[in-house]
Amino acid sequence: MSRVPGSGRSRGALTSKIHLAADRRCRPMAIVLTAGQAADSPQFIPGLNNVRVRLPVGRPRTRPTAVAGDKAYSSHANRAHLHKRRIKAVIPEKKDQAANRSKKGSRGGRPVTHDADLYHDRNTVERAINKMKDWRGIATRYDKSPESYLAGLHLRATIIWIRSLLKAH
Repeated sequence: MSRVPGSGRSRGALTSKIHLAADRRCRPMAIVLTAGQAADSPQFIPGLNNVRVRLPVGRPRTRPTAVAGDKAYSSHANRAHLHKRRIKAVIPEKKDQAANRSKKGSRGGRPVTHDADLYHDRNTVERAINKMKDWRGIATRYDKSPESYLAGLHLRATIIWIRSLLKAH
């Protein structure tokens, strides 16, 4: 029996996890839905690849200047992907990764640095998730199928964007 991505089992109940990319104004940019037991770090690149910012002319912008994330997204693969795309990584290093690096001595590489001022803006993602969960159906996960739950997430994200654009005028 194969499960649809986006629903997993946790102590017998179906669970899911929302991976969200948001801008500094707490507006959702990309949404990835996975099973509840799935790790955060592997969803970093798919979430980042879904980010598209439309401009008045030309192709949508897909490369932000910097990406802030919590320690769950600290991995060599994620950092290498950001470095290859020339995106500044604002992700602190996990303690176990720092210990493994220092244990290797000079072969372990340089310590990871991040801009502390930019890292303070990481809470915008948490605030964006709270805005999404203002809808009771999203907060309590009434929808049984991942497809309908993801559709509700997209609908809520659209409403957040429309409200922010109406406030600007």
